[in-house]
Amino acid sequence: MNKIDFDNLKKENIDSISPIERREFLKIGFVVTGIFAGGSVISLISNINKVFASKEEMKSKYPYKPHYSMVMRQDRCVDCELCKEACVKTNKVPDYGYRTTILEKVSPNAVGNKREFIPVLCNQCNNPPCVRACPTKATYKDQKNGIVQMEDKRCLGCKSCVLACPYNARYFNEEKHAIDKCNFCFDTRLTKGIKITACSEACPADVRVFGDLSDPESRVYKLVHQIDRPVWVLREETGVKPNVFYIKG
Repeated sequence: MNKIDFDNLKKENIDSISPIERREFLKIGFVVTGIFAGGSVISLISNINKVFASKEEMKSKYPYKPHYSMVMRQDRCVDCELCKEACVKTNKVPDYGYRTTILEKVSPNAVGNKREFIPVLCNQCNNPPCVRACPTKATYKDQKNGIVQMEDKRCLGCKSCVLACPYNARYFNEEKHAIDKCNFCFDTRLTKGIKITACSEACPADVRVFGDLSDPESRVYKLVHQIDRPVWVLREETGVKPNVFYIKG
């Protein structure tokens, strides 16, 4: 008897589950991982801890108050670069550096639109490798709001944090003689009573949604915890627990 390759069967048949069926499984806390026997047997794993966060879990899951985060509605980005222009103007970013940028992905075999744009910036990680790598504690995680900050006077310019960052989100600012990065406009806007970042305010397509992830009434919380569309983070395998999330639409 020939051996059945169940792994290949799962990969070949999993796409046959409709989006409506997937949503129904998500609502009860499951994710479809495979399909066997012509679709009569469905393989599921529990997703309850990722889909739902109870009030009891809020303090441990989102320990900062406010817990600043950003959701990228990625497929709405048209690469107009108004976000980048606003960031440069607000935070005095030199022309050789960046605090946020837009990556372009080209899919030559795609039907229709062959390009998509992916906005990126510091992910304000809950487990930031840049903080661990800094020998002088010039880079640190703010214990009140979770933003990964820089204390320029302590920075040696050794670039250890640049090498440690999995998102390539840091650069050496020659004028400051220190590493610079996105801090969600903390010193230029948030501390002045402005509640959103410059890039978020400038985006005409409402791509960048900024807010407090510890507030169940905030827009970022509702986008991250909705179950109609997948939500993902970049480089999840690194274990850095980023606070920038991506969705389609």
